[in-house]
Amino acid sequence: MIFDTHTHLNVDQFKDDIPETIQRAAELGVTEMAIVGFDIPTIKKSLELSKVYDHLYSIIGWHPTEAGNYSKEIEKDLEMKLTLPKVVALGEIGLDYYWMEDPKDVQEKVFRRQIAISKEHNLPISIHTRDAMEDTYRILKDEQVPEAGGIMHSFSGDSEWMERFIDLGMHISLSGVVTFKKAIEVHDVAKLVPLERLLIETDAPYLAPVPYRGKRNEPGFTRYVAERIAELRNEPWERIAEETTRNAHKLFRLN
Repeated sequence: MIFDTHTHLNVDQFKDDIPETIQRAAELGVTEMAIVGFDIPTIKKSLELSKVYDHLYSIIGWHPTEAGNYSKEIEKDLEMKLTLPKVVALGEIGLDYYWMEDPKDVQEKVFRRQIAISKEHNLPISIHTRDAMEDTYRILKDEQVPEAGGIMHSFSGDSEWMERFIDLGMHISLSGVVTFKKAIEVHDVAKLVPLERLLIETDAPYLAPVPYRGKRNEPGFTRYVAERIAELRNEPWERIAEETTRNAHKLFRLN
């Protein structure tokens, strides 16, 4: 059993073949998924999917590239939806200085507010950080990671950053990037991250792993992430699958 802790079955790239995609994932051993909603349409679709499928769960929040659209109305609606039984975390939230859709101060304000909301609802957080590692760390250290914990989604930092975020109370989630030949720093993280703090994901439809790099990513491809991490750690891939699934269950408080 493999748990894809961050996937976007709720986006248009999957609108025509969601059941088939879920079936293909099951054939590769990926039987549980967290569907991440990051704006109004994708939050709605995430909740719909987690209601229909027993082993699909929802992570919902307001993405940093949407920070300029955040409002009291959106916050009120988000807080209401966070109480639904299949919602397991708040995310993906954070900072994105690559696209820079909104100024840094706007992104930071929305990020800090959602950390506070996660604490009010006793939920873990899922963090998106792109070209913003230092500010992401500073804000998480200032605000303090919720007691419920959190995830550095699709982590792309080096082993020193990994240790710093783990010290704050975060989990490290590795995606298909770990299969890329030139991702040396991520390879080092895969070797060194404590197994009890490791999660795996696809971020599908983005970041497809080798041997599907450049194509549409699918939740089933979490299998290749697990296999590559196992290879780097010189361990059976089944152990990586088992331990990361256990970690996800514990973090998301699933039976």
